[in-house]
Amino acid sequence: MDSRRSPERGYRHDDHRRKCFGYGGHGDRHKMEFPGERKDQEEDLLKPAWIRCTHAENYYSNDPMDQVVLLSFFFHKANIYKLSPSPHWPPPHVQTDSSDSDCESEGEGTTCSSSSDSEVFDVIAEIKRKKAHPDRLHEELWYNDPGEMNDGPLCKCSAKARRTGIRHSIYPGEETDRPTVIEYDDHEYLFEGFSLFSHTPLTNIPLCRVIRFNIDYTIHFIEEMAPENYCVRGLELFASYLFRDILELYDWNLTGTIPKARVSGCPRFHFMPRFVRFLPGRTRHRTFFFCHLSPSGGLYFLSCLTLPKTLKKLSSSNIHSKLLHSCSVRIDQLDREQFNPDVITFPIIVHFGIRPAQLSYAGDPQYQKLWKSYVKLRHLLANSPKVRQIDKQKMTQREEALQKIRQKNTMRREVTVELSSQGFWKTGIRSDVCQHAMMLPVLTHHIRYHQCLMHLDKLIAYVFKERCLLQLLLFWGRQIPLNFSCHKESAKSSMWSCGGTLINHNERLEFLGDAVVEFLTSVHLYYLFPSLEEGGLATYRTAIVQNQHLAMLAKKLELDRFMLYAHGPDLCRESDLRHAMANCFEALMGAVYLEGGLEEARQLFGRLLFNSEDLREVWLNYPPHPLQVQEPQTDRQLIETSPVLQKLTQFEESIGVLFTHVRLLARAFTLRTVGFNHLTLGHNQRMEFLGDSIMQLVATEYLFIHFPDHHEGHLTLLRSSLVNNRTQAKVAEELGMQEFAITNDKTKRPVALRTKTLADLLESFIAALYIDKDLEYVHTFMNVCFFPRLKEFILNQDWNDPKSQLQQCCLTLRTEGKEPDIPLYKTLQTVGPSHARIYTVAVYFKGERIGCGKGPSIQQAEMGAAMDALEKYNFPQMAHQKRFIERKYRQELKEMRRERERQEKETEDSEEYRK
Repeated sequence: MDSRRSPERGYRHDDHRRKCFGYGGHGDRHKMEFPGERKDQEEDLLKPAWIRCTHAENYYSNDPMDQVVLLSFFFHKANIYKLSPSPHWPPPHVQTDSSDSDCESEGEGTTCSSSSDSEVFDVIAEIKRKKAHPDRLHEELWYNDPGEMNDGPLCKCSAKARRTGIRHSIYPGEETDRPTVIEYDDHEYLFEGFSLFSHTPLTNIPLCRVIRFNIDYTIHFIEEMAPENYCVRGLELFASYLFRDILELYDWNLTGTIPKARVSGCPRFHFMPRFVRFLPGRTRHRTFFFCHLSPSGGLYFLSCLTLPKTLKKLSSSNIHSKLLHSCSVRIDQLDREQFNPDVITFPIIVHFGIRPAQLSYAGDPQYQKLWKSYVKLRHLLANSPKVRQIDKQKMTQREEALQKIRQKNTMRREVTVELSSQGFWKTGIRSDVCQHAMMLPVLTHHIRYHQCLMHLDKLIAYVFKERCLLQLLLFWGRQIPLNFSCHKESAKSSMWSCGGTLINHNERLEFLGDAVVEFLTSVHLYYLFPSLEEGGLATYRTAIVQNQHLAMLAKKLELDRFMLYAHGPDLCRESDLRHAMANCFEALMGAVYLEGGLEEARQLFGRLLFNSEDLREVWLNYPPHPLQVQEPQTDRQLIETSPVLQKLTQFEESIGVLFTHVRLLARAFTLRTVGFNHLTLGHNQRMEFLGDSIMQLVATEYLFIHFPDHHEGHLTLLRSSLVNNRTQAKVAEELGMQEFAITNDKTKRPVALRTKTLADLLESFIAALYIDKDLEYVHTFMNVCFFPRLKEFILNQDWNDPKSQLQQCCLTLRTEGKEPDIPLYKTLQTVGPSHARIYTVAVYFKGERIGCGKGPSIQQAEMGAAMDALEKYNFPQMAHQKRFIERKYRQELKEMRRERERQEKETEDSEEYRK
């Protein structure tokens, strides 16, 4: 929206057209959302037969040089209003770090100044200072100051940190604009609450979803021709009046400030309020007019002479006082009593407000400390087998103490305020307009942020089709406030005073991206270093996937400039910021893999790893496996001359997969004890390294897609129940892999393999399947052999091993104020020869033996003892979980037990048949 100032007549309109975008609905909060079932009806409503911009001929003309009649009239009246005195209250001097140094030096001892609460600012002193303001409207009403939150300065970041970051309203790729006048044309336009005038076209901007007052809004952008009845200066005056004078959003900045030059220009967005009037008898035909507000016309004085009918109309409207802080307030009730007809008394304004959290019991340190101790004691008593009377008394005392604090008048969140109407002016704005206006900061942030993400598209050389997915991967932290493009406490204070009565992050994408990065690194290292053993491959992979290196890759993409996180001390330390950047990079890789596929993620990772074109080509174009190099087409012709390969064809028939290079399958089944041979060119240790990463990726993707409501912690537990030695060994045993294992035993007798060896055998087979076929085959294999077991794991809560479960149950029985007791394991007996020993282990808790187990190793014996303890000892938490699962999945558990009994019976019958 290019604009130039005309020195003779204020502003003149250029000859090119401007675009106007409308959203929302005046007086009806639900009009912003267009459900699918009402789409046709909404489209009909959005197509009036004709539209007329009223009052244009009275105050505006089509002459570009004659557009300031109303504006001059407004300034003349406003100057009279400005002559009235206003209080002067100097803002506090905020001590911030003005240095240009980083928040943390290379040493560990130096920390950012914003991370210290006591050195920079005294929170209690600031709250007392605000309470002592001589011109406060009421002691229970709060107010906003520029650059201030309720408990201190908004930003305590260093001078260098304040130059970057979405949290500082600095959007990469934005440039300043010079002031000018929007051209208007004689075209029809559609009214919906506010018209939004943008300097840049709103292309490829996703819908804005906002949940406010328990209502899910979807804000649509509808492009229209610019109306006639406005000028840019008038829109700026209205925005200043509504957002600064009424709503007190002092820190909402739309000028698109450049960090280096600090030169401000024309606001990037302008807003025009639009009011609809339905014509009689023709409900779909609308006419529009622009309501101009001025101190003399739009505002008037409240006195006892106001008619009762007018008093009723003032309910839910906002009034304004220039002489007081927190100058605008909503009228909820208006009491008018005239005791003495000779003395003028002003009506009493009743306002039902909400005190900020920092000033209520929710922000009281004493209440928070008492609440934490109460919750902790309640949890301990709920898991205690026997509750003592003294503990019940402690619980009751803490409940009473909490209730006492909540009932204090000075600590209550909801307050009732009574004010004299003397000195107040009617604004003509009701609470629905304020609520509607409070959507605009959220909307403008949404637009500006997605416009700056187009700059990120160029950096990563990939354009996301799902723009919301790109935004999600940049959300760091669980508690990210709704972005009002200003600090949230000013927005909340304005909504509570003038508005009506008043959850996403990237951890799931990070969970997926971590598996993608590990998989890509493992595959490329496996192919590029064919002679390197598993230990060396693991060392190289660790160096590539560690957070320090991923943070460097994120810095190449400048992800720290696009990340969304709360404006606070969480990421003030450089080390914390680097860790968050590494997580954000993993989320980016997960999002690219999810939308663009594995090849797109591989190309992006390769471009970031190497700046040199030659090194990048080597990384991306790795050679095939050495066994595939020897026989490029197939090696199945060797089956006739090799008894080992002939035996493996039986396994191929059992699983229904014919390998193109069957020697890959032979190498997967070759144990480490076998020496080098020309058939397999080595053992399966390297394949175990690759197969583990492949299984991690496939399981992670399956859980990410099929459990969309689970956060990263739950997904990790579910994945650990699928990809572990016990599950892998069980699948390998069911497939009979132990019968095809290639060992150095020349007697060819069946060998009993340990659990770890069977699990490694399965991982090697997964790697061979991926090398010979592709990832789709691995997906199919795990869909058949692994993922159906997930339901049983969930019902039996098998995501943790017995020792971990036992320790968690013991921790729930801790006593308040004492160190928690943990289970202790003792070896009671060791019998048998050295190659076939049997260990007996007992587990003790609080000096009492609670379980005993036996096994071929001490670890397995401890697992057996822990499982025995979980079955015999009374753990209230474990009993509660079992009752819950039993009630919720009763039918599934019955079917599962029936299926297990059927399988056991089939096994017994087959053994008897063999005998």
